[in-house]
Amino acid sequence: MSGRLEGKIAVIIGAGQQPGASIGNGRAVALRFAQEGARCLLVDRNGDWAAETLALMAAQPGGDRGAGVHAADVTDETACAGVVAEAVRRFGRIDILHNNIGTSTGDRPTSDLPVADWDRIMTLNLKSMFMMCKHCLPVMREQRAGAIINVSSTSSLSKRPTLAYKTSKGAINTMTQHIAAENAAHGVRANVIVPGLIDTPMAIERRVRETGRSHDEIRAERDALVPAGFMGSAWDVAHAAVYLASDEARYVTGVLLPVDGGLLLKRG
Repeated sequence: MSGRLEGKIAVIIGAGQQPGASIGNGRAVALRFAQEGARCLLVDRNGDWAAETLALMAAQPGGDRGAGVHAADVTDETACAGVVAEAVRRFGRIDILHNNIGTSTGDRPTSDLPVADWDRIMTLNLKSMFMMCKHCLPVMREQRAGAIINVSSTSSLSKRPTLAYKTSKGAINTMTQHIAAENAAHGVRANVIVPGLIDTPMAIERRVRETGRSHDEIRAERDALVPAGFMGSAWDVAHAAVYLASDEARYVTGVLLPVDGGLLLKRG
């Protein structure tokens, strides 16, 4: 039986991850896409982190399926164009664009937020996704087929104490809906995954560093906030991404899909 993404070409932005005990969203998506038959271009600012993902792919059943690594800083438009060019050069097409990078480091309430931190957060979280979509869309429109998946956050849809992260993620939602409407007639779908509290190195390790508290304390505190009683894992996000990337979702576009254990029901 063939995989749900058999023969598809996926570009995964943020396919590496910082060190930590758990797995990150981008890496989990890359592994699941390969398991389902996709050939992937693993893009990360840190090429070594992406190479670690490639090694994990190669070790799993089915191997890496000819995946490649491409180091790029997608806050730079020339680099974004280079990602698309490399994917087309290597594979001949792009069926899936999965945008999975972001930061909340340095975010503050409105009156305390330095403009430089606003610019940095908005550039990484929002502008990078816009530029990757901008450069992928001509390829997908020419093919008359493609699936764009942008990763947002439940912070975009609920009350939060700081400004820039919530604003950037909310803009991802509306940008993706616009792209979906703009490109539906060209065979291109665009959807948003809206993760809640997920146990990833970016989420846990940063809080351990900033607070000096233990990993167990941080995890227990976050688990208690979720109606389901526990944080999700990156695999939960990856399973949602497989669905949205697959032909099973051929009639699904412009959707905001929460993967949050009911968190928005509590916060919303």
